Amino acid sequence: MSQTQTATRSTRWLWIAAIWCAGGLFDASQNVLIMHKEGRHHSWVPLFLTELAIWLPWALATPFISRLARRHTLGRGATVRTVAVHLAAFLTLAVVTEAWSALLQVLFNPWANRQPPEFVDTFSTSLLYQALTFLIVYALIVTVTLMLDSRERMARQIAETARLNEELSRAQLAALRRQIEPHFMFNTLNAIAGLVRDRRNDAAVSMIVGLSEFLRRASEDSHRAQVTLAEEVEYLQRYVDIQKVRFGERLEVSVDIPAELLGVQVPNLLLQPLVENAIKHGIAKRVAGGTVRVAGARHDGNLSLTVYNDGPQFPTDREVRHTGVGIGNLRTRLQILHGAQSELQLRRDDAGGVEVVVKLPLTEA
Repeated sequence: MSQTQTATRSTRWLWIAAIWCAGGLFDASQNVLIMHKEGRHHSWVPLFLTELAIWLPWALATPFISRLARRHTLGRGATVRTVAVHLAAFLTLAVVTEAWSALLQVLFNPWANRQPPEFVDTFSTSLLYQALTFLIVYALIVTVTLMLDSRERMARQIAETARLNEELSRAQLAALRRQIEPHFMFNTLNAIAGLVRDRRNDAAVSMIVGLSEFLRRASEDSHRAQVTLAEEVEYLQRYVDIQKVRFGERLEVSVDIPAELLGVQVPNLLLQPLVENAIKHGIAKRVAGGTVRVAGARHDGNLSLTVYNDGPQFPTDREVRHTGVGIGNLRTRLQILHGAQSELQLRRDDAGGVEVVVKLPLTEA
């Protein structure tokens, strides 16, 4: 038997003992009060202890009744055999309990009767009066057992559902990550091919080296759905170094994120797809190039990240109809990780250009 099972069984026995002690104390106290109300003023200790001890058979039998209730469930569709098993168990326990009660009364005469009680008379009389009480107690034990088992099954189902959902989320995130990495890699390889065609061999080699280093570093954290913002900024810097080889002075990137936010957890590969989107749809379309600004701030207990580029603005319906692989992928990942607590907005900036705003719950690593 494992330690967990042993601990669970010990806890159940403690609960059984505590409940029956509470019930026995209530019954014993009630009988003592009745004795005083009837004008009997002899010692109440024997009566109190006897009435308390009467319930001992029920306490000892409670685990047996619980096992019986689980094995032979009473309810809709219960068979005659099931009812017979419970009826036999109830009658046996009632007889044993009353025999025990009669024995205690014969030995200790707790009510201080002038004529000491006889076993047979006491047994038959008590069994007749206590039959309904015992039936209620038996039914209560069976009902509580079934209710607790139902709650445990529900808790296990909830835990299992949560575990399956977590595994599904991890699988979805992994699939999305596998989608975005080739997307980035193909774009970069196309850029390298362009450099080779332009006979910019040194730049192409530098870009290949940067790509290799970026992918190596990214693969080290491929199992992590979230990383710190500091790690994400480092990934972004490696990507920017690759793109600067391609665009040269046409591309300017600035990162303005307060140091106190660098320990916050963010989705893995969050900033790189946003910056890639800004370069592809903004800077690359301008002969003179342009600027990409990445900023972070704390706002109303949330983390707000903004990626802005001063490239040409998108059409009015672009956000809805064409967000690209990077933005669509990121929206899905945010929904999986944070649900309604996250937000991604793609909008025109008042100063010209386009910005993407991502809001996340502020969670320290």
